[in-house]
Amino acid sequence: MKLWQKNIDSLKEVELFTVGRDREFDLLLAPFDVLGNIAHARMLATVGLLTNEEAAILAKELQHIYATIQQHPSLPEKAAGVNDPAFVIQDDVEDVHSQVEFLLTQKLGDIGKKIHSARSRNDQVLVDVKLFLRAELEQTVHAVQSLFELLIAKSEEFRECLLPGYTHLQLAMPSSFGLWLGAYAESLVDDAISLKAAYDIVNKNPLGSAAGYGSSFPINRTLTTQLLGFGDLNYNVVYAQMGRGKAERNVAMALANLAETLSRLSMDACLFLNQNFGFISFPPQLTTGSSIMPHKKNPDVFELIRSYCNRIKALPNEIMMMTTNLPSGYHRDLQLLKEHLFPAFTTIRSCMEMAGLMLSNMEVKKDILQDEKYKYLFSVEEVNKLVLEGLPFRDAYKKVGLDIEAGQFTYSTEVHHTHEGSIGNLCNHKITANMHDVLSSFAFDESKAALTTLLNG
Repeated sequence: MKLWQKNIDSLKEVELFTVGRDREFDLLLAPFDVLGNIAHARMLATVGLLTNEEAAILAKELQHIYATIQQHPSLPEKAAGVNDPAFVIQDDVEDVHSQVEFLLTQKLGDIGKKIHSARSRNDQVLVDVKLFLRAELEQTVHAVQSLFELLIAKSEEFRECLLPGYTHLQLAMPSSFGLWLGAYAESLVDDAISLKAAYDIVNKNPLGSAAGYGSSFPINRTLTTQLLGFGDLNYNVVYAQMGRGKAERNVAMALANLAETLSRLSMDACLFLNQNFGFISFPPQLTTGSSIMPHKKNPDVFELIRSYCNRIKALPNEIMMMTTNLPSGYHRDLQLLKEHLFPAFTTIRSCMEMAGLMLSNMEVKKDILQDEKYKYLFSVEEVNKLVLEGLPFRDAYKKVGLDIEAGQFTYSTEVHHTHEGSIGNLCNHKITANMHDVLSSFAFDESKAALTTLLNG
């Protein structure tokens, strides 16, 4: 069954090609399609397109469908393994929107057929996708918060343990495990800001834009915005449709920023675990071995995090290329965005979870910088000592450089960095406060309260 079906069937090959994998990814949208339907039905009753009784009957049946959907995981790969899932998109049904409407019509007859008044499948898809993205962003933000708190805790735990710092992969200056781990914690703050920007774009209601040009019915778009817990409307109906693709691209960019943080952290961990560095170690059960080299303890987890995240970093470009040169209005190209973007949420959260597991069990080597091979890390310290004694910086720099070349360089491994964000003053409390400010700016509670009321009303 197709919402647009008249009396002529499409060629089977055309149908298979145009539907593609849409039905399997539509399973992810199923609960959100029901929520959009409930809000739409209640709005229709306020403008006289449904009676209050009809709206109540539709809402009750939609609540039943919602409960049915919740009985089984909606991920496509899991749903495929369920012998008799409570909710499926039948083989002869094109998509989740058609399936829900079919169930309503099958159960309620003509009342079910009325649900599509003043609506197009275009804005139905839009509202489903936005509700899905909003929910996935919320879960992702919670995962970021957990990893952030772990990084801050580990930064404090290892704040006194010095570590070589590198530029160009050459020895540079003293660092510390506290400084290293705190850097990735603060990186997550900026990633959370990117997620908030994406969330604000997603958290706008497109419902009522119909096919992209509005409706001649006197619908109340402000009401559906409130019922679905959106922060605001996409007011211009043409832009509401143009926003599809743009919303996904902004979400993908936020995920790519987060992936960049995890990828770089993973690369550091792979280097630091290398025997030529030997700065960190992990329990044997968290590493893997070799089929012929009995000594190997490979950082496979970090290597896979790095690769998964690098793939996610390509997402914004993939989406941008798929939407290149599209004019205003809806185009079928946009359908393909789901299969690229939707799985990325599960992947990025899995990567954060595994990074957290590894960091929770990481052991760090103490007194690394006592090894004489790291002595030149302290060259700047010695230059600064001479400057504090009154020697101009350029003269101090030249003197220490000549001492190094002559093999006469002497140094101390004591470091006294006190400025904000340095080895001796990590400012983790400030970084934590900044993260709290970002996290508290999300309107998760308001959205959840609206949806709870919608489902229970």
